[in-house]
Amino acid sequence: MTRLIQRLLASAVLSISMVAATVGASYGQDKVVRIGFQKYGKLVLLKSKGTLEEKLKAAGYKVVWTEFPSGPPLLEALNVGAIDFGNTGEAPPIFAQAAGAPIQYVAFEPPAPKGEAILVPRGSKLTSVADLRGKKVALNKGSNVHYLLVKALEKAGVKYSEIEAVFLAPADARAAFERGAVDAWVIWDPFQAAAEAATGARTLADGTSARSMTGPRAIFMPSPTSSRLRSGFR
Repeated sequence: MTRLIQRLLASAVLSISMVAATVGASYGQDKVVRIGFQKYGKLVLLKSKGTLEEKLKAAGYKVVWTEFPSGPPLLEALNVGAIDFGNTGEAPPIFAQAAGAPIQYVAFEPPAPKGEAILVPRGSKLTSVADLRGKKVALNKGSNVHYLLVKALEKAGVKYSEIEAVFLAPADARAAFERGAVDAWVIWDPFQAAAEAATGARTLADGTSARSMTGPRAIFMPSPTSSRLRSGFR
């Protein structure tokens, strides 16, 4: 596992270094690489280790990190050129591309199907995805868990219109879940693990049990629309 993580970090460093070279070529003296990240995936490890800063410092580049609560707002920032590089699960880029956002795929991480799940409170009477019919389900709109929910409902024979989707960011969804304002919460790690540890939340389904759902894969994407990168992608 350690070797795998090391290989993934090395791949991330290489990919970002390539973006850095493009930024430098297209933006003159401003040698800054702006990276969007979330609380999961190898970019978090890369940031904590400071490996990228060390690699790029020798070439005269500075790294600026910006944390995002989920994939959709990160992609919005990527699309308008506010960041040069970012990672999300595999579903948000599909929604973004469907809306016309130009995105370049650079790399991906191995699937982590247990890294997202449909949770219910410890004392909930719900025991299966089919029991969600007529219930309130909190989730982050357009994120990986949105797709997980759709596929899980499909497998259970429940129409999406038969549940009440409540679109909330992770922090707000956690609060709603704990106070009983929603019946279930579809969420990813580390929010998933934190909720399970703190509240005893149970899993109705995860990426291993929902058909055609493999779990979150972090996909790294430089923005070809950014003026800083435009010349490098021609």
